[in-house]
Amino acid sequence: MAEAEQIEVQINRHPAGLVVRPVGDVDLSRSPSFRGELKKVLDEGPGRLVIDLSSVPYMDSSGVATLVECLQIARRGSIPLVLCAMQTKVRSVFEIARLDSVFTISESVETALEA
Repeated sequence: MAEAEQIEVQINRHPAGLVVRPVGDVDLSRSPSFRGELKKVLDEGPGRLVIDLSSVPYMDSSGVATLVECLQIARRGSIPLVLCAMQTKVRSVFEIARLDSVFTISESVETALEA
């Protein structure tokens, strides 16, 4: 079993909401760390949560499950959640799973903050 690894997560506050930017692969070893960071952010009750995936070259099913769980928590708290700046491989995972119709996905952080 792979040992859990910490994932670097950058958080930027904007008047329109919080931007969370994970850096690196979001896989089985890093998803628990990412999940913990997202829960902390959601506990703050941001007006909007933008997850900037521009620095995530790869995401496996555990990473996708983490984002689905985050979306469910955000919806319960009436917090708009927008994914943005997906790299091609990550976007294709969402399209294959048909999650591109479940999540709000923007091309950039700027458009995600306006969405």
